[in-house]
Amino acid sequence: MDSRPAPAAAGPTTVAGPTTAAASGAAQPRPHPAAGDAGPTTAAASGAGQPRPAPARRRTVGILIFDGVEVLDFTGPFEVFSRTRLTPGAASRRSDATAPFEVLTIAPSHDPVTAVGGLVVVPGHSLASAPPIDLLVVPGGWGTRPLLGNADVIGWIRHAAARAEHVTGVCTGALLLAEAGLLEGRRATTHWAALDELAALGRGVLVVRDRRIVDDGVVTSAGISSGMDMAFYMVEALHGREVADDTAHYMEYRRNL
Repeated sequence: MDSRPAPAAAGPTTVAGPTTAAASGAAQPRPHPAAGDAGPTTAAASGAGQPRPAPARRRTVGILIFDGVEVLDFTGPFEVFSRTRLTPGAASRRSDATAPFEVLTIAPSHDPVTAVGGLVVVPGHSLASAPPIDLLVVPGGWGTRPLLGNADVIGWIRHAAARAEHVTGVCTGALLLAEAGLLEGRRATTHWAALDELAALGRGVLVVRDRRIVDDGVVTSAGISSGMDMAFYMVEALHGREVADDTAHYMEYRRNL
């Protein structure tokens, strides 16, 4: 997205509302342990996982990618969801036995996608070949602007969202969600440099300018690195704080929620 430094955000990082997390009964996000803490659990800190039942069914996470997609917008959530395990510790990441998510990349076609900075990615699926998605992730980047007029992509987002359990956006992915009519009457956010652009689309979005993550049925996040916090937010909503914190501990990532 925009390479200029973002101004400091004020206030808390989430917006409460009729959210998936509340509906599931999951605990609301709490501050991450301060620097120097041992970590979320003794087992996680030692790398010795306590066995837990394998998930009854893995949720399919579908991440849309396209030419001009911001790299961290899609690779950040991909890493979080693909590294999540229901059994804590490093050893559990050596297999998919307790992985609750299957993560896919989906592009307009099977052709390689060139992301921001020149990274070339071969998508796992095209729009036509993608399986049903449980959790949709729409990232941002400068490549979102041409897609605003792409009826095939906007139609696919609308169709995939209608079948998904959860719909999320990172950065200017909110522009595509708005164009698909998914943010009308909802609170949403985006990269700080695109907040006015989101409002100017005229799609009835209630733009929130001072939050990192906004959950109003559709979950949107601010720019770039915020997508990782959005992914951890969803892991916590679906599988609890302990699982989310253990994943962050494994990734050596300090959550911003």
